[in-house]
Amino acid sequence: MEENKNLEIEQLRQQLKQQEKLASLGTLSAGIAHEIQNPLNFVINFSKMSDKLLSDLSDIVADNEDKLSADDREELDDIVADLQENMQKIMEHGERAISIIRGILLISRGKEGERIPTNIAQMVKEYVWLSYHAMRANQKGFNITIHEHYQESMPLVSIIPQELSRAVLNVMNNAFYAVWNKAQTATDYSPEVDISVSLQDDKCTIAIADNGEGMNSEVQQRLFENFFTTKPAGKGTGLGMGITREIVEQHHQGRLTVDSTVGEGTTITFIIPVKA
Repeated sequence: MEENKNLEIEQLRQQLKQQEKLASLGTLSAGIAHEIQNPLNFVINFSKMSDKLLSDLSDIVADNEDKLSADDREELDDIVADLQENMQKIMEHGERAISIIRGILLISRGKEGERIPTNIAQMVKEYVWLSYHAMRANQKGFNITIHEHYQESMPLVSIIPQELSRAVLNVMNNAFYAVWNKAQTATDYSPEVDISVSLQDDKCTIAIADNGEGMNSEVQQRLFENFFTTKPAGKGTGLGMGITREIVEQHHQGRLTVDSTVGEGTTITFIIPVKA
């Protein structure tokens, strides 16, 4: 009896440490995001200015076309075209980074439990790719095919973005780990994850499916238990899925479903009632 109590106390202590760590990381992430936003704005603005200068240069070249040989004119046109394409890519990726940072700042500044009208498809997309790049940073050679299906022209959905984004991140991390782990031993295997977001009959559905290892019935029954994990020590806390179900079912009055087959993969689905 005493041993069980000590074990429970130790588990609670570890959970508290993990929550404190997550809180610190959240504060740090918000600070980093805020600091990065300013230099990114400079990158985007100077890219736009450079693109305008390239257009002016093209006009000058066109006005002096008779002074250039055909070969020189062709080479100049090719260089200007390449530079304009490069500037366009810099602007696109810079604006994409700004969009991600704004999302992080919005979530970090949101009050606990506060519902905010949110572009849920955009939010899911951002956290899909944040999870992907985190996995790439931690596992060398990680490569995967990601299929994304986002319903077009979805209205803003009133959710707690600070929490739902965390739920998406938890499931994405598990999906990526499942396909990566399977890829270590499977032959002729192409790891894939499929994400879909749709709105129908006043319900928003977020489905995340992987073709990874899958789960047997025992693991599925214990999936939401605190501190239960099938990952090696140091790879998981066993808290993610319990927190995810709490976010979906208690905080958003929704439903979370799990469909998994050993060796074939897992699909986790969030079904969330839409509130105006």
